[in-house]
Amino acid sequence: MTAFEPAPAARSIPDLNKLILAIASSADRTAFTAVYGHFAPRVRSYLTRLGAPPNVAEELTQETLLSVWRKASYFDPERAAASTWIFTIARNLRIDYQRRNRMPADLTPDPSQAPDAPVALDAALITSEQDERLREALSMLSTEQAEIVRLFYLQEKPHSEIARALGLPLGTVKSRIRLALGRLRTLLDDLK
Repeated sequence: MTAFEPAPAARSIPDLNKLILAIASSADRTAFTAVYGHFAPRVRSYLTRLGAPPNVAEELTQETLLSVWRKASYFDPERAAASTWIFTIARNLRIDYQRRNRMPADLTPDPSQAPDAPVALDAALITSEQDERLREALSMLSTEQAEIVRLFYLQEKPHSEIARALGLPLGTVKSRIRLALGRLRTLLDDLK
């Protein structure tokens, strides 16, 4: 190296771009050695900062620079600088590594796949008794009131749809629901 030649660490972006283009055009081993010398410690440090263990960071660094050798023809200096291109390769390899090596314990559980909590026997008995009492109370309602309660609460139909289905005015449907609930409240008052 002459006094006027920049040190390897001080290479400019155009120099690095030219080196990768030389690798792409003629498989220039000297250019690859220069790229390797410049980027290997930087990529390793980058991967370590991202949380990769030292041995994994070293392995991914080697794989990154091997990809640079193999894929140098894909490098386009118009789209990105050499450093951006190389660090993107490193980041993608790290993501691939994490996906391949993800342990089931690392995955957050999906709450929708968790089994339902077992129902306590006393709670199930109370619920069963309450259901039976509700059925009895519903049977004590008039036919019209029972039908409206069934449509509104069990089939979740809106008031307007119930009115159309039964051929009743909307006010009558609302009134019958209110009266049916009042009657049920009276019949089931002791369940509180």
